[in-house]
Amino acid sequence: VAFLTFSAFMLQHKPALHTIGDSTVRNSNKETWGWGTPIAALFDTTKIHVENNAMSGRSTRTFLSEGRWCIVLASRKPGDFVTMQFGHNEGSVPDTTKAGRRGVLKGIGEETKVLTWPDGKVETVHTYGWYLRKFVRETKAKGATPIVVSMIPRNEFKNGRVLRADQDFGKWAAEVAEEEKTYFIDLNKITADKYDALGPDKVKLFFPGDHTHTNLSGAKVNAESVVQGIKELKDCKLKNYVL
Repeated sequence: VAFLTFSAFMLQHKPALHTIGDSTVRNSNKETWGWGTPIAALFDTTKIHVENNAMSGRSTRTFLSEGRWCIVLASRKPGDFVTMQFGHNEGSVPDTTKAGRRGVLKGIGEETKVLTWPDGKVETVHTYGWYLRKFVRETKAKGATPIVVSMIPRNEFKNGRVLRADQDFGKWAAEVAEEEKTYFIDLNKITADKYDALGPDKVKLFFPGDHTHTNLSGAKVNAESVVQGIKELKDCKLKNYVL
């Protein structure tokens, strides 16, 4: 009885690593994969539960507006960890068209844009940084640890080097993390450095269909980059669960 009670206690208090993001974090797991799936193999899952809550095609805006964030937040408990990586789907002008439904305002400020949908619903669109800041603050309020992650680099090279997101979404993600005094992993830089070393010919083997979505091999590279970033975080308890 004592053993069963102890086992139930340990199971109940086992921390979780939640990942949220877009298709570069969670994809179909057929031809293309997100890094949030293979990353589980890099943790001691007898001590931590790894759960991929990302969803293909989502931006910070739609991850919130569709109610996905509320579901993830409800399952959060003290001692958990949350990685949040967005940026690939935010670039369009925010409006109610199919092209603009995922778009956000640029930057990290408090600017807003009010939209009225055909059914009369009113939506206030915020900046990329506003949405990230909301995720960070609400994660902390639950007693969990937020980790902001910059978006993975695309297969786009110029003059022999992969293009980086250090002037837009990667920069804004870093700024929000600094403002909110939370952890930041510059996944964009870590993987981009690897791509530069590999060169365009080898990197293109990770991208079977377009310049954004990787195959399983590419997803593993990004998962390893995330773990590399975790190991470099000062005083982050998540590193205790890395194999």
